[in-house]
Amino acid sequence: MMSRSYTNLLDLASGNFPVMGQPREKKRLPRVMTVPGVISELDDDQANSVTSDVQSSVFQDRIIIVANQLPVKAKRRPDNKGWSFSWDDDSLLLQLKDGLPEEMEVLYVGSLKVDVDPIEQDEVSQLLLDRFKCVPAFLPPDILTKFYHGFCKQHLWPLFHYMLPFSANHGGRFDRSLWEAYVAANKIFSQRVIEVINPEDDYVWIHDYHLMVLPTFLRRRFNRLRMGFFLHSPFPSSEIYRTLPVREEILKALLNSDLIGFHTFDYARHFLSCCSRMLGLEYQSKRGYIGLEYYGRTIGIKIMPVGIHMAQIESVLRLADKEWIVGELKQQFEGKTVLLGVDDMDVFKGINLKLLAMEQMLKQHPKWKGRAVLVQIINPARARGKDLEDIQAEIQASCERINETFGQPGYEPIVFIDRPVSLSERVAYYTIAECVVVTAVRDGMNLTPYEYIVCRQGVSESESSSESSGPKKSMLVVSEFIGCSPSLSGAIRVNPWNIEATAEAMNEAISMADAEKQLRHEKHYRYVSSHDVAFWSRSFFQDMERTCKDHFRRRCWGIGLSFGFRVVALDSNFRKLSIDHIVSVYLRSKNRAILLDYDGTVMPQTSHNKTPSAEVISIINALSGDIKNTVFVVSGRGRESLGKWFSPCKKLGIAAEHGYFMKWPSDDEWEVCGQNSEFGWKEIAEPVMKLYTEATDGSSIETKESALVWHHRDADLGFGSSQAKEMLDHLESVLANEPVAVKSGQCIVEVKPQGVSKGVVAEKIFTTMAENGRQADFVLCIGDDRSDEEMFEIISSAISSGILSSNTAVFACTVGQKPSKARYYLDDPAEVVNMLDALAEASDPESFTDTGSEGSL
Repeated sequence: MMSRSYTNLLDLASGNFPVMGQPREKKRLPRVMTVPGVISELDDDQANSVTSDVQSSVFQDRIIIVANQLPVKAKRRPDNKGWSFSWDDDSLLLQLKDGLPEEMEVLYVGSLKVDVDPIEQDEVSQLLLDRFKCVPAFLPPDILTKFYHGFCKQHLWPLFHYMLPFSANHGGRFDRSLWEAYVAANKIFSQRVIEVINPEDDYVWIHDYHLMVLPTFLRRRFNRLRMGFFLHSPFPSSEIYRTLPVREEILKALLNSDLIGFHTFDYARHFLSCCSRMLGLEYQSKRGYIGLEYYGRTIGIKIMPVGIHMAQIESVLRLADKEWIVGELKQQFEGKTVLLGVDDMDVFKGINLKLLAMEQMLKQHPKWKGRAVLVQIINPARARGKDLEDIQAEIQASCERINETFGQPGYEPIVFIDRPVSLSERVAYYTIAECVVVTAVRDGMNLTPYEYIVCRQGVSESESSSESSGPKKSMLVVSEFIGCSPSLSGAIRVNPWNIEATAEAMNEAISMADAEKQLRHEKHYRYVSSHDVAFWSRSFFQDMERTCKDHFRRRCWGIGLSFGFRVVALDSNFRKLSIDHIVSVYLRSKNRAILLDYDGTVMPQTSHNKTPSAEVISIINALSGDIKNTVFVVSGRGRESLGKWFSPCKKLGIAAEHGYFMKWPSDDEWEVCGQNSEFGWKEIAEPVMKLYTEATDGSSIETKESALVWHHRDADLGFGSSQAKEMLDHLESVLANEPVAVKSGQCIVEVKPQGVSKGVVAEKIFTTMAENGRQADFVLCIGDDRSDEEMFEIISSAISSGILSSNTAVFACTVGQKPSKARYYLDDPAEVVNMLDALAEASDPESFTDTGSEGSL
């Protein structure tokens, strides 16, 4: 069913979405590429091809950093004629360049923090490109408001921080027009990237939740584009994320990236859980790398917390000393123990919880009255709304109450700084603070503790620093719900909602022996100084290189509409089976082996009625009636159902239960092919399966003559998979001395006799044909799941051993576009039936036996 989460999604899918209220650009930036890109679809501006008349200076790798805002500051000139721009040294996007290769060119795409008149936009664009290698994305005011303050701040930001819109007054209801603006804004960003990209050489690195659908827009244009995405906010648990009405659209858009980065394993685990529960994707970990298989592409999952810019902090440390700010603060807080909080004004920062913990500490430990001071610095709010106003009022009331209750002449326990604070002043506060307290109830990363640790270490070269001599020490009280918490093993972690425990942690931190503080500080400093922003960006880029290294070796094409678009990437030797080609080879051959799986191959998996249709029976009759053909249905199903369904096909061979039972063409007797006919092991395996069935709602046991199968398709996805893994280990342990094999499959765990597989069936058929003087010169083998891969694999060894000739025409074909040992694929069972029908029509009618009366059930 087509998603209805966007107005006119077909227009959006074809790149023809008319951005709301945006006039067409009269002039576009000159493209910086000379190599034609791999384009699946052109957008509405077809006159601007991806090639360029502008000579490119880019022949080495280049990376395009895309984020909501450019790392530049802008202000009007004093004469109000034009703009002046400068780098924003505090921007992470600028700092991450330190970790990229020196010879790599870096280009930025993003919006400006100021409104630029449409008349000036072309001039500003050219200026920023020439001087700063920045490409601005100008969003019309109506889109900007709905995109940033609307969808980003009213929907994504609260949801990703675990705030659900319970009512219209609390969080607000989902507004589809805000989603449309979000998509429109992402498309504008994509257009700016497309104007300057060289898809064969460039990397693209997209940042944060503002641009989560951008990967789809870029992937539609350039199938092999090397693209990474990093989320700087938390990613919520699947129970929270699944409440988002456009959950699948965003998830699938992110999966058009090659590498997706998160600060912590928790965030990555939640994302992977969403992929599993909503899309049925399971991740694998190989040699320390986590990967998601998605239509033949392996999408890397990167877990790496961002760091700070060491050089910047150290340079400001010297500046702070020179300005005597540290000395002034020491004089101001002489004789006091300073606890410090530095937070944005945000509902998720837990500022009031920190104040309440300070109040509780003064109550529980009166010795700190007059001695302990909490300095709380508030950075300007980035969002707006009633929730924020309520929090501000609550914080103000708490400050006044605590100071009134515990204050005395010359002493206020809470020093509340609600004004812009320069970096040098902030560094000075870090330097004199005995402990930093972070009580955010949810935060993506939070670099405040890292900055504090570096400032407490000081700069050894600065002789004027009062902190340069003596042991270095620092203490941290941090919320367990922030991204940096896992990397700070020496910090005292707290649940910020537990006011009493947080108060005790603050008391413990400032009461701890100096030697212990020093040891914890040294441990933290080693980590922070080695895992800085350059380390983070270098690590991410190296993983992006590794993930994308096979891009140009594999065949790629795009399928799907709207945000269901994805790129299928397959080995260059893997191709769709051409009916014309196989028919022509079929006609030239004399001894043919045709092996067909049943479920998922000639019968759709989703079909409730598994009885073969009259059409399928007729086709198989025609194929098996040709004396040049040896036709087998090779299935995991039992012999009773297969024998009944295919009873009209007298010349058909059947291998049931993966080949434990075989019935040869024109033979009514079933042959037992298993090495062991003793099933005492069932008495051991069945009680174990029953135990897990009782504990796993939605699971069931299928009893076959030769095997036991535990199904968990209808169980909870995560719990069912977990139980399957446990059962697999359990069964392997208790059946270690039994002649059976325990295997897991798609939503199943199966126990069957050893030496039974579809591969063994295929080898037996080929061998029997050769022994009868009819060595196969044509092999067609079709299946859809893991058990069929054994048939595909045996074909190569059969050729090597001489059972099949090296001249044998082999058509190993899987159903569905997915990695396989087969060389060919067909999309679905309907295509398989069409192909078999074409072969049936090409069969020799003179060699048919009298099967006319057996053409239907």
